[in-house]
Amino acid sequence: MTTKDTIVPSAANYENRLLRPSLSAERCVAEGDIELDRHHHGHHLHHEKQDLADDTNPLINFTQEEVIANAAEYARTHGLEEYEELFKKGGLIAQNPKSLGIGLPLLTDQDRDDLAHESHHRWAQNRTLYSLVVVCSLAAAVQGMDETVINGAQLFFVDQFGIGGDSSRDTWILGLVNAAPYLCCACIGCWLSDPLNKALGRRGTIFVSCLVAAITCFWSACTDTWWHLFIARFCLGFGIGAKSATVPVYAAECTPAVVRGALVMMWQMWTAFGIMLGYVADVAFYKVPDKPNIEGLNWRLMLGSALFPALIVCCQVFFCPESPRWYMGRGEHRKAFESMVRLRTSNLQAARDIYYMHVLLLEETVLKRGHNRVLELFTIPRNRRAALASWIVMFMQQFCGVNVIAYYSSVIFRDSGFSPISALLASMGFGIINFLFAIPAVYTIDTFGRRNLLLTTFPLMALFLLFTGFSFYIPNEKARVGCVALGIYLFGIAYSPGEGPVPFTYSAEAFPLYIRDVGMSFATATTWFFNFVLAITWPSLQSAFTTQGAFGWYAGWNIVGFFLVLLFVPETKALTLEELDKVFGVTTRTHAKYQASKLPYWYSRYILRQDVEEPIPLYELDLDFDKNIASPSIEEKA
Repeated sequence: MTTKDTIVPSAANYENRLLRPSLSAERCVAEGDIELDRHHHGHHLHHEKQDLADDTNPLINFTQEEVIANAAEYARTHGLEEYEELFKKGGLIAQNPKSLGIGLPLLTDQDRDDLAHESHHRWAQNRTLYSLVVVCSLAAAVQGMDETVINGAQLFFVDQFGIGGDSSRDTWILGLVNAAPYLCCACIGCWLSDPLNKALGRRGTIFVSCLVAAITCFWSACTDTWWHLFIARFCLGFGIGAKSATVPVYAAECTPAVVRGALVMMWQMWTAFGIMLGYVADVAFYKVPDKPNIEGLNWRLMLGSALFPALIVCCQVFFCPESPRWYMGRGEHRKAFESMVRLRTSNLQAARDIYYMHVLLLEETVLKRGHNRVLELFTIPRNRRAALASWIVMFMQQFCGVNVIAYYSSVIFRDSGFSPISALLASMGFGIINFLFAIPAVYTIDTFGRRNLLLTTFPLMALFLLFTGFSFYIPNEKARVGCVALGIYLFGIAYSPGEGPVPFTYSAEAFPLYIRDVGMSFATATTWFFNFVLAITWPSLQSAFTTQGAFGWYAGWNIVGFFLVLLFVPETKALTLEELDKVFGVTTRTHAKYQASKLPYWYSRYILRQDVEEPIPLYELDLDFDKNIASPSIEEKA
């Protein structure tokens, strides 16, 4: 038996083959969905699933000879001639990543050792990658402080500015001042991230947004009327919006798939840390006395303290490499490779990831229909499904009720019977819990999964909010204070590993590259708009519904969130950013119907503890990183 002669296609033909829609892609583009017939669990279903799985890696449609030749041509035609041999190896590994190099030609024993080490030690990443994550985490801490320093400051400036009464006017003005940055984020700030990213890159956008945040924090500390403070905090939204839409995307584009969820979720984990720092600043400056000609020095220092972490990020961000995917989007392949080399533990892994990214981006262009990316976010089915799922998790991040506590916990604790300083200390306790209980999500978000974390924590959050609200009926002050604090702390424990880290991680990875900036702008605008709604309405909602009814309102929304996630949010763990095209290729109707059909199975299996047969999986993606299945090499086929 001899190896058959292979005609290696030119680069143009190669790209044409990649861009030719597969069966599932044709359905996605022409019909708007991938229908999986779940009424027939036999031969037809097997082929439908197999089509979807087989189309995940477009390189499997090529022989090893073709992959080697085209990887070499990619290197030659994109200014990477000296790395031609490296890209040949990288192409073979990208074609069959689970093989870990076993049985593949061209690879040395050292290459195979590097691949095995990467597979078995997923946390052994490049130091530069971890430095990038630290910078992104500091940027998140900036946001957390920006959100919560107002919590303690409002105990003081409301009386100084004449808005501390119980009238409808005063409650709405207080809500408006608290909500000002989030109104700007939703309407303007988030949507600026796309043009800023195009012009300045990920790093430049982060620098500008943190600089704006630092300046407006100082400005807020110098205000002398409520409307002046409103304007300063509104301008703060220009920094918060662009930063929140860019940092998670930057982290997602630079991290490997096997740890992407854990590293990207550092955004929310360190936002929680920043929230805690905001509470610490509130307590630290609480007793600062006024100085001559400076009234309210304590709350001014609280608001101004958030500028320091922002300045640290500005000084550090340009020491990190730019996003390789951003360079690829601009056609700067050499810069993309040089950036990836700094982010991976070996040049071989960098070549593999850059070449595979190039191939998948070619295939991704089949989704494009025109030049209006905002319109395509909703008219192309794959994009629309990602937008719906991102909208749900971002909407529920607010309507689970967490930021009611983040912004008004000092007032809530004071109303339950705490003294002002005790209320601030209790709020700081919530911040500490919010940070500490986000840590378990680092280890579970890429194993237990984004979707499962949400489905597990939504019922718990509903229960704890109801407990907190009903605790206000307790007549004994000591018991009431203790139960209110317990309910809020238990809510923080449930929120921190679920709706805390998942939404930004999920939204940063859900959209294709060509529309990712617009998609992330849409997602973050969603969360900031409803953040604004929560912040501005809580004082009036509490007055109209009573505290018990207001907490019950958000407890009910957590039940709604459980079913929204169940029916409309697919799992995205451990998939490359481009392989998610296949997950979002399943129709919304099919996904919702399948998930609803699993409810009886879950009830029988986990409630009644019955040994029942597990339903057939909705989709199968051949991405088990723990299995080593080598494809036949050229020599073996010969």
